[in-house]
Amino acid sequence: MDAFLVTSPVRRRATLALLAAGALLALAGAGLAGSVPLPLDELPHALASLLRGAPDGMAATLLDLRLGRASSAFVTGAALALAGVMMQALVRNPLADPYVLGVSAGAAVGALAALLFGAALWLVDAGALAGAVGISLLLYLLARRDLGGGRGSVRTGESGVLLLTGVVLASACMALVTLMLSVAPESRLRGMVFWMIGDLAGSSWRLLPWVVLAGALLLALRRARALNVMALHADAAVTLGINVAGLRRFLFLCSGLLTACAVTTGGSIGFVGLVVPHACRHAFGPDHRILLPAAALAGGGFLVLADTLARTVLAPQQLPVGVLTSLIGVPVFLFQLHQLHLRAR
Repeated sequence: MDAFLVTSPVRRRATLALLAAGALLALAGAGLAGSVPLPLDELPHALASLLRGAPDGMAATLLDLRLGRASSAFVTGAALALAGVMMQALVRNPLADPYVLGVSAGAAVGALAALLFGAALWLVDAGALAGAVGISLLLYLLARRDLGGGRGSVRTGESGVLLLTGVVLASACMALVTLMLSVAPESRLRGMVFWMIGDLAGSSWRLLPWVVLAGALLLALRRARALNVMALHADAAVTLGINVAGLRRFLFLCSGLLTACAVTTGGSIGFVGLVVPHACRHAFGPDHRILLPAAALAGGGFLVLADTLARTVLAPQQLPVGVLTSLIGVPVFLFQLHQLHLRAR
């Protein structure tokens, strides 16, 4: 356990404080940046009116819209990054994330199916949850024997089976998405395309994703030591007192729930759950006591910055934020795949 003990409580608090400060700066920058300038002399009045719950004037309205979108970007990025850490801990492979394993595509299938039939917003959320959890369970059932079945560990060499299974399931989900888009009436097609391009335009403050994120993070932190033991001593985790089967079910369920909330908020945004945990693991080490909250803060800040860039780089035209995250994530994914191949030689 020496690799984990080097992360002292003081260092953990300092690291998380710096990440929280960076996230707040990203949110502040998102509130100020835009195609329409926000006069700084009107900022105090705009903030005061927002705190009162009644935006008054152009500056307050702009700030309200931008901060609402930024809050959605933060909770979406944090949920995807946290889900990525959980999946990577489960399969002991840094290439795992909700997008690559098809969980995000499964959530999109559920959400688009609800939109196709004109369901209410809460049914869209329920459909996304059902799709994400369904794909997670299907992944587990299909790859269970190759991933150790009832044994106590998921071996690194065997985790490629889960990755390959996830890619195949993601392809099947995308085929279903294409089918639904092709038969959707024009009145609903535009709203359905929102889920495909990963766009935060039109999103605003929602309480449910924050509740899910906070609950999943707190529950995961309570199991952080068990995750550390499973990562270091996977084959002996059961004999060391770790309920590996229960931990696996928790990781699958929480990652599916987090992905569903992210998809219902921002659409299918890829590679956040791959890039951010990979960067945090290299920067702060593999201790899940710091990796879990650090990835959530860094993922939220990363997506806020990406969304701010997406809506300002070609202003007044706005780009889908999913395009930017994919442009960043694809080379990182290929680089990581190359590194794993070199280690295996």
